[in-house]
Amino acid sequence: MAGISLWQLLIILAIVFLLFGTKRLRGMGSDLGEAIKGFKKSVSDDDSTEQETKSLQKEQEPAGSDTETKDKTNNQ
Repeated sequence: MAGISLWQLLIILAIVFLLFGTKRLRGMGSDLGEAIKGFKKSVSDDDSTEQETKSLQKEQEPAGSDTETKDKTNNQ
C-alpha cells in the first residue's frame, strides 16, 4: 500500500495536536504566514526597484541616442 489513507492522516494529525497543542500550532502557522508575506513583499519590491531603475535610465538618455549603436561604433 503505497499511499497514505485518510485514517492514517487523521491519526498523524491527532498526534501532532497532542504533542504541540492548538495554541502553539496556531502560533507557528501565523509565523509561517507572516514569513511568506514578507518574502513575497521583498520579491515584489525587488521587481519594482528594477523597473524603476530601468525607467530612470531611459529618462536620463538623451532623445535619439542609442547606446548599442555607440558601443558598436566604438568597438570597430
